[in-house]
Amino acid sequence: MSEATVDVADLRHHSGEGSPDDRADDTPLREDIRLLGRVLGEVIGEQAGADVLELVESTRVEAFRIRRSEVDRVGLSRRLAELDVRAANHVIRAFSHFSVLANLAEDIHHERRRRHHRRAGSAPQLGSLAATFALLDDADLAADDVARELAGALVCPVVTAHPTETRRRTVFQVQRQITRLIRQRDRAGDDVDEAWSEQLWRSVLTLWQTALLRLSRLRLQDEIDEALRYYELSLFEVVPALNAELRRAVEARWPGAGLLRRPMLLPGSWIGGDRDGNPFVTAEALRRATSRQAETALTHHLAELTELRSELSMSDRLVTPTPQLYSLADASRDDSPFRADEPYRRALTGISGRLAATARLVLGSAPGDAGTGPALPAYDSPDQLRADLDVVDASLRSHGAGSLADDRLLRLREAVEVFGFHLCGLDLRQNSSVHEQVVGELLAWAGVCEDYASLDEAARVELLAGELTLRRPLVRPDAELSEEARKELDVLVAAAERVALLGPRTIPNYVISMCESVSDVLEVAVLLKEVGLLDPAGDDGPTCPVGISPLFETIGDLKAAATTLGAVLDQPLYRALLANRGDVQEVMLGYSDSNKDGGYLAANWALYRAELDLVELARHEGVRLRLFHGRGGTVGRGGGPSYEAIRAQPPGAVAGALRITEQGEVIAAKYADPDLARRNLEALVAATLESTLLDVEGLGDDADEAYALLDELAACAQRAYGQLVHETPGFVEWFRAATPIGELAELNIGSRPPSRKKGDSIADLRAIPWVFSWSQTRIMLPGWYGTGSALEEWVGDSEERLERLRDLHRRWPFFRTVLSNMGMVLAKTDLELAARYAELVPDEELRARVFDQITAEHERTCRMTLAVTGDDQLLADNPSLARSIRNRFPYLEPLHHLQVEMLRRRRGGEDDELTSRNIQLTINGIATALRNSG
Repeated sequence: MSEATVDVADLRHHSGEGSPDDRADDTPLREDIRLLGRVLGEVIGEQAGADVLELVESTRVEAFRIRRSEVDRVGLSRRLAELDVRAANHVIRAFSHFSVLANLAEDIHHERRRRHHRRAGSAPQLGSLAATFALLDDADLAADDVARELAGALVCPVVTAHPTETRRRTVFQVQRQITRLIRQRDRAGDDVDEAWSEQLWRSVLTLWQTALLRLSRLRLQDEIDEALRYYELSLFEVVPALNAELRRAVEARWPGAGLLRRPMLLPGSWIGGDRDGNPFVTAEALRRATSRQAETALTHHLAELTELRSELSMSDRLVTPTPQLYSLADASRDDSPFRADEPYRRALTGISGRLAATARLVLGSAPGDAGTGPALPAYDSPDQLRADLDVVDASLRSHGAGSLADDRLLRLREAVEVFGFHLCGLDLRQNSSVHEQVVGELLAWAGVCEDYASLDEAARVELLAGELTLRRPLVRPDAELSEEARKELDVLVAAAERVALLGPRTIPNYVISMCESVSDVLEVAVLLKEVGLLDPAGDDGPTCPVGISPLFETIGDLKAAATTLGAVLDQPLYRALLANRGDVQEVMLGYSDSNKDGGYLAANWALYRAELDLVELARHEGVRLRLFHGRGGTVGRGGGPSYEAIRAQPPGAVAGALRITEQGEVIAAKYADPDLARRNLEALVAATLESTLLDVEGLGDDADEAYALLDELAACAQRAYGQLVHETPGFVEWFRAATPIGELAELNIGSRPPSRKKGDSIADLRAIPWVFSWSQTRIMLPGWYGTGSALEEWVGDSEERLERLRDLHRRWPFFRTVLSNMGMVLAKTDLELAARYAELVPDEELRARVFDQITAEHERTCRMTLAVTGDDQLLADNPSLARSIRNRFPYLEPLHHLQVEMLRRRRGGEDDELTSRNIQLTINGIATALRNSG
């Protein structure tokens, strides 16, 4: 989520002064910040005492003097270091809460500005459907071309449980209360009464007295429930409405072309199916996830039917419904005399009764009182429910009630088509090394191959391909297998059960982490065959409702991606299987591990190159490529504005469809309310349409030359990154001492362990804690390191070469986006603060050796970025974010100093509960203020 302007706010009763460059239209934002800051200050004074408020306020004043370069950091650092652990706790909590309130005010101001632009009749913003369809109108596209490109159109945001959201759900709920109050004041203008002020006071008081930290680590079931609440908050409202709007827009422009027969926007999930490194994802967890998803969908549909039954009160004494509607009414067994002349209510009673029977079949019971009517047969599929709703729709239109059909009924029809009975597709994911072990056990038990692991790749492929021609399973249900093999098979058995119960959309994809070979793909096919999901000898050839998606993650795997996939497609049975799935092959691309492996620029270019190669392979093989982008919240994990990121994809890489992960703190930032969800989902769809139907790369005949140039830059950047991260002696020791990586593992923000396996190497560490830790120290190394060296070495003293880069920056969305996102990261770095973290490294020689390299590369990267962009300062292209950072980041100052001090004390032996809690609170507060830290 992009950041907005946030101004300063005194925690006491000062009026505050805006900086000279504050825009007049930010006045309401400044007023909100002052109001919330004042109330927070009053609450602190009442609850903790005037001396604590004075401490907090003097700290705030000093932090802003540091920002204005009136004093250095030494004084504040020394003063905070002298605080006892209880006083430090008050300061940490105060500045953490202010960050929460400042973020809230930013979000409200974004809404306010959008309303203002709409009312003023401003041109539609880039990333909106209105702006996109204006571009498509100007392009004058032929209906046949659009139909071809949008065949199988799909935009699928996939929610994952990656642990980067530090806020508790309770804190989030209090924030929502405060948000509602500020919105209420916006509507009322200055006409708010004392009762409103008291409500605001109570909400801020609740926030102050609510613990910011969880007492225990999130369980998997908590993560499942947490993700599902976003359907009630926004997705049930926004997703069906956007799909309906898309259909109307394309039908108006290309009538009769048969576009978007199925919804383009479909949500997905990994929570309960992603087993890679998470031992808590079991068969029972998968059953729980899919059951809770089904319960959420069916509860929504039943509630909407109840509302419809109340609304559609038309009497057949006044209107004439269709015979089909009367048939539905008669089949309902609703013989109430009070509804004898109300066929719509009787028909909806029957539809509701059948859906309640479906819920009993799927869940064991019907939500609420939905199952209290006469016994009716369950629906076999959502299509049957949709057909009945279509009958109601057609009947309403037959007697002039089309406006009623276009209201709640239309939303429900769209919702049934989108969410079905399963709510969203739940992907399976596991690491290829696990598949190898499990398949090896199965083959050994069956007497097919005693030592599968010893076979070379060619022998493995031959053996697996042979197994995939046979329907018989390898093992019996009572086979004696290792605990891990049994667990893996149980998960797949549960997946097969859920597909049979809820339909093929329930488990749409199986993602293979660290996929490197043909055997990695065929192993999964063998496992799917083992549980009956893959049938190698169907009437029309091999079939499987679950698609197999290789995930290419490291730089090396990305470079070999097209070669690997090409070899997979050369397998006759797999190719026949793909043909029966519409010739659609999904490939997932890993942004996190590729960055940790090779650094920012090398990873981004390896991804782009891999996409170019995969697009060419798909064209040659006659298959439709669908890319799944495994992006995180930070730039170091593929984050950044989604609209620009999608438009920066290579030609042919989007092709009407994409899937993209939504992780951690990004989920709340994008989907916490309908307005946010609408804007972010609209941007995904808009960028997908533009990238598919328009030429957005802009390189033309210069493409090959540009690609060769980036090959050189990426290779140089990877060398520079590798020299620091992989080749510098003691680097891992430095990283573990200078960052809170060890303490981060104790923060209760997710069910997954921080490492895939025990080990002390960077390779063993998950990408999320790697990026998170660098963010806490304000170095943010994964988002920039190595790029400065690459740019400086390539340019040298050549003005001509510099101008070549400037030209690419102007013309090429990929290069512009890479530098823009990096500029955002660099603007958030603070190497003076980082130097304080470096002091935690006990070995002085190691401390200087590593930090000197970081400092030198940071200077190079900032200097070369400005040289290429032609700007005189970072974020010149994003003044709103620049103001936000300048005005809001001083509130981070005390949190950083106190984090360093608490880390020093704890590592020095002061391992009491409050010191540890203070460290966790600083991690939480810094992450909240940065907004995208993992």
